[in-house]
Amino acid sequence: MESVKVDADQVLAKVQQLIHEGNVRRVVIKHGDHSVAEFPLTVGLVGVAIAPMLAAVGAIAALVTECTIEVERHVTEQPAAPAEAEPMAAAETAPTEEKHPYVPVGR
Repeated sequence: MESVKVDADQVLAKVQQLIHEGNVRRVVIKHGDHSVAEFPLTVGLVGVAIAPMLAAVGAIAALVTECTIEVERHVTEQPAAPAEAEPMAAAETAPTEEKHPYVPVGR
């Protein structure tokens, strides 16, 4: 989880920026050691759902002078690098009549 210290006038802008990034799972606003607000974010959160949360963040910003925003991000697994494939022998890659016979289609 990453933490960002911000002044009261920057809280709302920082939360909006985090929402815009799109890979944030949860935002926690702390004043000192106390958690003041916690907002779970979901993928596809749109304006109507964000408005009440941003109003709450604005109200919190009016009450505190400095706070810390903790951010929990979605962790995306990096796919493993493909192993180096050994070149196949020509006999393994060439189709054979026993496996894939050619059947002409009449007109």
